[in-house]
Amino acid sequence: MEKLETMTYEVDGRVARITLNRPERGNAITFAMPRELEACVERADLDPRVHVMALSGRGKGFCGGYDLQASAEGMGALGVAGLEGSPLDPAVVAANHVPDATWDPALDYQMMRRNVRGFMSLFHADKPVVCKVHGFCVAGGTDMALCSDLLVIGSSAKIGYPPARVWGIPTTALWVHRIGLEKAKRLLFTGDCLSGREAVEWGLATEHAPDDTLDERAEVLLARIARVPVNQLVMTKRLLNQTVMTQGLYATQILGTFLDGAARHTPEGHAFLRHAMTSGFREAVRERDEPFGDRGPSTFKG
Repeated sequence: MEKLETMTYEVDGRVARITLNRPERGNAITFAMPRELEACVERADLDPRVHVMALSGRGKGFCGGYDLQASAEGMGALGVAGLEGSPLDPAVVAANHVPDATWDPALDYQMMRRNVRGFMSLFHADKPVVCKVHGFCVAGGTDMALCSDLLVIGSSAKIGYPPARVWGIPTTALWVHRIGLEKAKRLLFTGDCLSGREAVEWGLATEHAPDDTLDERAEVLLARIARVPVNQLVMTKRLLNQTVMTQGLYATQILGTFLDGAARHTPEGHAFLRHAMTSGFREAVRERDEPFGDRGPSTFKG
């Protein structure tokens, strides 16, 4: 396995620990990250010692989404680190995002579908994956959390998909399968986030815990799963996942991946990108989200 740049991997007894390791950037997603994630999942699947995988992130939060500061502000590279040596030429991918250029939806699909495959390696893994979220898990970070089998989250953590307001559609398309149609619409029509407590109430997370006991609660769950024979875990996960697949998840993800590209190339999407290129990504996001405030559904008053 090649040297990892965006995460670490270690086996601790019966647990394979995959830890996002870009804390200085809020564990923001580069195009290398899904590829490395898929490699780590395969490594754990093939290791007979491993019964369960633990996915987490270092630093102040789990994952702040794609590294769009590099993408939006540095159009020369467009945050395509990790595409080197792949059939997708980084320069061509970058050029496909310039607002005044002609957009190739198939190229955009190839780029993002590659990332979906990496995130979905968690879902398709033979062995269970427990994701621990602390601090924040937003935008593209939710792809990894929702593709995991179980989610344990900090009570005050923030999880949601604000790019639904402009410049994004969830490519892994798992929100409906995780919380139901009506609740998914409530979140994605507004881009609002849930607290960890709300995430449990809405059925998105298995349990929540204060920051000082979150690690302990996650370890208890991991230890209980690790006691079960691997063959039982593999068969059970296959059975349960088959239900979701027969509901049409694969077809929905194809649509979601195409629509995500379209959402980044609407007039509003181009305006957002131009603003980010001139004023900085943080400022563009602040202005996008400020009118909505920062309140979860249960605290919304009007």
